[in-house]
Amino acid sequence: MLTPKSELKTRMKRFTNAMDIHNENWELCAVVGGLNMFYLTGTMCDGLLLVKRNESATLWVRRSYERALIESQLDDIRPMRSFRDIAAEFKSLPDTLYIDTANTSLEWFGLFSKHMPFANVLPIDSILLNTRAVKSEYELDFMRRAGSETDRIFREVLPTLLHEGISEVELGTELLSVFMNNGFHGVSRFSMRNVDTILGAVSFGDSALYPSAFNGAAGIKGLCPPVPVLGSRNRQLHNGDLVYLDIAEGMNGYHVDKSLVLSYKIPQSENIICAHMHCLELERMAASMLKPGAIPAEIYATVLEAVNDEYHDYFMGAKGRTVPFLGHGVGLFVDEMPVIARGFNNPLEENMTIAIEPKISFDGIGMVGSENTYLVTKDGGVSLTGEPRELDVI
Repeated sequence: MLTPKSELKTRMKRFTNAMDIHNENWELCAVVGGLNMFYLTGTMCDGLLLVKRNESATLWVRRSYERALIESQLDDIRPMRSFRDIAAEFKSLPDTLYIDTANTSLEWFGLFSKHMPFANVLPIDSILLNTRAVKSEYELDFMRRAGSETDRIFREVLPTLLHEGISEVELGTELLSVFMNNGFHGVSRFSMRNVDTILGAVSFGDSALYPSAFNGAAGIKGLCPPVPVLGSRNRQLHNGDLVYLDIAEGMNGYHVDKSLVLSYKIPQSENIICAHMHCLELERMAASMLKPGAIPAEIYATVLEAVNDEYHDYFMGAKGRTVPFLGHGVGLFVDEMPVIARGFNNPLEENMTIAIEPKISFDGIGMVGSENTYLVTKDGGVSLTGEPRELDVI
């Protein structure tokens, strides 16, 4: 499961090439931690990755140096007690430091800048996001495996877990156990702030419309106000309920995203079934456009124009709380670049991975629709998580 040295070298080359294009005079980059550090080094630690132009990168590790040596295939890994150790290696500093600001707190930077003062500090967040957006075969292998397991568990295991009176949390924890026993890495990571997630969302009926700070089409009541995750302990499954699942499975750090909607015991009314089928049509339409060179904003506009007028106020969320996107990149985070929405005009590239999730809400009833994770290819999107499913009765 360790990231091969050849993979790390390819990633670093992609990143430095992008820096050359967007910041032609750059000399020094700092990657503070988290998944950006993992992406470029193969380990997550308390430390700092420094990338010098035309030189090898150095991973400075406060804790744990021994773990970093085990996990990372990077050539230059050094222990540090404080930022003084890093500063001692520099006879002079460049005027500008390029840094991933999303992982940098003011407190951390205050301590760092006492020993490493720079005249200017500029962000590299978008460069790192766009570098990570195109997946290698090594990365896609984990995503394909995660997608295949998600589809299999939804088809084979989920129906055996549903029964009258089960709560959202009970179903969620049973699913979590199944996913964990089949390779799930245990957490679902988001780049958006203040989002903690365990596996995903499990909602019965209009629970999927509960107001939520989460920037998605569906809401979730969760366990309690400070822990709005997984599902509710009190909402139980009853005949005729819609069962809404939005699951972010992952293996070795790499996620896929899939939503499934079922009807428990009793078929839904014709208008709800028609809305669900319309979502499947929209998903297939969007997936067919996931080709290199396609513009995300144009895909969004085309699909939005195809939404039936009667659903516009309820497309991608509850009325008054809809979200202005159709899909999003998936990878080390569940929410990555690119985004299928207005204003995103950088062309798609082959081997990007994007979740497409058209959904329609019904007041007092719940959410219908679908979501699958697709690979961008010259022939259009290829699903990593199985095919869109009709509104099956379980």
